[in-house]
Amino acid sequence: MNSTTDMPTAVVPTAAKDSLGDRITRWLGGGWVLLFLIALVGFFTITQPQKFATGYNVSTLAIDAAILLVMAVGQTYVIITAGIDLSVGSVLVFSSVVGAKVMLALSDADGATYGTTNAGWGIIAIGLAITVLAGLFFGLVNGFLVAHAKIPALIVTLGTMGIALGAAQIITNGQDVRAVPQLLVDTVGNGAVAGVPVLVIIAAAVALVAGIVLHRTRFGTWTFAVGSSSEASRRSGVPLKAQIIKVYAISGSLAGLAAFMSVARFSTTTIGGHTADNLATISAVVLGGTSLFGGIGSILGTVIGVFIPIVLLNGFVITGIPPFWQTVAMGAVLILAVYIDQLKRRARNLS
Repeated sequence: MNSTTDMPTAVVPTAAKDSLGDRITRWLGGGWVLLFLIALVGFFTITQPQKFATGYNVSTLAIDAAILLVMAVGQTYVIITAGIDLSVGSVLVFSSVVGAKVMLALSDADGATYGTTNAGWGIIAIGLAITVLAGLFFGLVNGFLVAHAKIPALIVTLGTMGIALGAAQIITNGQDVRAVPQLLVDTVGNGAVAGVPVLVIIAAAVALVAGIVLHRTRFGTWTFAVGSSSEASRRSGVPLKAQIIKVYAISGSLAGLAAFMSVARFSTTTIGGHTADNLATISAVVLGGTSLFGGIGSILGTVIGVFIPIVLLNGFVITGIPPFWQTVAMGAVLILAVYIDQLKRRARNLS
């Protein structure tokens, strides 16, 4: 398959390949995302040195990136299978609402809506389980409808995006749940180990485990196989439907974990604070080198890609750019990411 008779050098001259698009594509494969991230950081550091390049802001960037990274890791698995999950932001909101409501009901807050509670680790552990299970539920629904009902992932997750957000608003009557365990806020939300925020440690652990599973296990091999060719993977013995369901289940579960982290971080459910999460996770994953067409991707690339929307949005806030421009910028970044993915795919097809 890879012999020189299959791909003779003389048939494809160097000059024919050396177009502007091909030169750009080669650059894209050489760490351009990291260079772009460095350029962004440099720009905001130079223009806002008193605000951007501070210890507090760097910590804020890392914590914000941690929550987004956990969701983006799940999105990476989905996109590698040539799928997409538009529901992660809404699933985060729903999971946070359910988890916060359960912790409030089990605590001694007497039904309070505002302020912190004195709940201990037992109640917090139950809250964690509930948020992850709530995310898992939506992940299983997404996976089942995509794998068995054969409904396009775009339509399925667009539908569950609306269902999850609507359900969260119905449960809370549109009001955030602000009574969360003080212990959770102090230890997970604001806590640190050896100077490293706990939320960052959680995200790093998730990324590490996900990377090992994706690149060192049969599950990861099957995930890539589904994205490369679903029919070929089925013929080679890959349990196609089960694999798709598992991948969406991972995405949903990690959205639930991100919900728990978000509640700990903000001491509230932030119902209206995750409208851009879908754009941000998809942009981060594709910018990190995962192909929207499936079969190619890495967790390390996603880790780097996550910081681009985070730094961009943080820089906008610091420079005083109106919030609605943030969504415009995220849309532009997503279009750029997709265009880059197309260039890389075209180069692979020509090689």
